[in-house]
Amino acid sequence: MRLTPALLAMVTLVGGFAASTPMAATEITGAGSTFDNPFFSKAFRAYSEVHPGVAVRYEAIGSGAGILQFVAKTVDFGASDVPMDSQELAEAKEPVVQIPVTLGGEGIAYNLPGIGKGLKLTRAVVAGIYLGKITKWDDPAVASLNPGVKLPSMPITVLHRSDGSGTTYIFTDFLSHVSPTWKQEVGAGKSVNWPAASNGSGGRGNEGVAALVQRIPGAIGYVELSYLLQSDMAYALLQNKAGKYLYPDIATVAAAAATKPDLSSTDFSIVDAAEPNAYPISGYSWVVLYKTPIDKQRGVLVNQIMKWLVTEGQPIAKSVDYVPLPDEVQRQAREMLNQVQSK
Repeated sequence: MRLTPALLAMVTLVGGFAASTPMAATEITGAGSTFDNPFFSKAFRAYSEVHPGVAVRYEAIGSGAGILQFVAKTVDFGASDVPMDSQELAEAKEPVVQIPVTLGGEGIAYNLPGIGKGLKLTRAVVAGIYLGKITKWDDPAVASLNPGVKLPSMPITVLHRSDGSGTTYIFTDFLSHVSPTWKQEVGAGKSVNWPAASNGSGGRGNEGVAALVQRIPGAIGYVELSYLLQSDMAYALLQNKAGKYLYPDIATVAAAAATKPDLSSTDFSIVDAAEPNAYPISGYSWVVLYKTPIDKQRGVLVNQIMKWLVTEGQPIAKSVDYVPLPDEVQRQAREMLNQVQSK
């Protein structure tokens, strides 16, 4: 899919630049993760205010579609909540640099009339729901965790993403860590074959899943924290590996990230960390660039923007409920950006 003028106009609205930088001399384009969009919208607006000759237009279409546009070279950068795999790197046909840019958590949202935020769920119960083994809200496996809560005898409508999604990758990576059955039968991926018994449906983007949860009584879905808070949704206290019940927030996601400060290896997952204060569905998100950009001048500008994003732009993350990159990860990100041959 190419970025037509009409599509670029839509991206302008997504990024929030329509009023602030209509006459920018240079437009840099990116596409991908909806997980990142609240952070990117605010951060790129801030960059534009300091550098009024530049606008960054970001299209939040999901990690899978963003990687496709990046490989097709219709955008200057892609964004994904999981680094490109070997097949995607081969399709790119040129060396790629993948840089961590932010950290976030995914909440388990639900719609139970009369029941607010804070329903307790264990790792095993979430896996059982998504495997289709727990099908009603008053199932003893759920009720025993929540004494005093009058759970309805209502079918659980299981929701997931319909598009190729890094948010889905992080969630299914979590399920693969906590459930051997899930790991063997489904596995982790941006798109997976959801168990038929889970009787659910899909929404496009984090905003799509959030909207479906809000609309369907009895629904459950995984949604990035910023979208949960923007929509004022109910979401669970989720048991972590240490047995502690936690909400996703800046402190608990940061605790998960602290368990793996070095991202130089291929093992970048921070789900289901053993740290007692770590939220179990946490993950990094990444920007992908070509090591040798076709347009050297644009390459220099993109590099400058990304170096700003992973350093000076990081304090913006907290204002939209993301976690700033740890100092060591910021250093690694700068080193990765130095591999881009844009001069």
